[in-house]
Amino acid sequence: MRNNRVENRGQRIENRDQYRQNRVDRRNDVRDNFRRYPTHLPHYGRGYWGSRPWRWGWHNHSHDWWKWATAAAVTSWVVGGISNSQPAYIDYGDNCYYEGDTVYYEGEPVASAEEYTEQAQTIATSIPEVEPEEVEWMPLGIFALTEDGAASGPEPTIFLQLAISKEGIIAGTLQNTATDKSGEVQGTIDQESQRAAWGFVERDWPIMETGLYNLTKDDASALLHFEEGQTQQWLMVRLEEPENSDQAN
Repeated sequence: MRNNRVENRGQRIENRDQYRQNRVDRRNDVRDNFRRYPTHLPHYGRGYWGSRPWRWGWHNHSHDWWKWATAAAVTSWVVGGISNSQPAYIDYGDNCYYEGDTVYYEGEPVASAEEYTEQAQTIATSIPEVEPEEVEWMPLGIFALTEDGAASGPEPTIFLQLAISKEGIIAGTLQNTATDKSGEVQGTIDQESQRAAWGFVERDWPIMETGLYNLTKDDASALLHFEEGQTQQWLMVRLEEPENSDQAN
């Protein structure tokens, strides 16, 4: 997740229309490339899950890894509901941005850069005590991770598969198809701010975050926080289920 060392932590975007168009172009570029030349497309299935000691057992009981949820479905799925009545979409560099060492949301200062990172880690690690095998899951889909802001770029090789439980737990896997390495991720959501954050199991850093409802869209800007204080901005591109059934099952 750290192959891009360029500091890009969500500074306020000046040309927002162009930036949004770049995201659309990049999303379409990623999807088209994998549809035509699925060189690095991740493989999921019984063999994949069965060869790894995942904590969250939902992988072994579901064939819906590529499916995704709507905002309405997520709202009704989480027990107790979401604090705010309307979904909040966090767009880093737009309605949520860094200016100096202060983070702003909807034009208002909400935290220092250090505090914002600490909040993300708190969200990611505030997982309620549950019996993993008894947890019910809703798939959120599979995303390719790529640099945010560019209209084109190299073919992504890092993929994130996520699901959400009724308790608001975020869980899934991160797979690097270039190195054939995988890791389990876990986290949760903050119902008031609607931020979702997660990190590797048994590791404190890095922490990745985006808005909960951003995960119901075709693409989502995300932040990646590191222990030494660096924050990078990434783009999560939702992938469609491949036609080759061996990829999906």
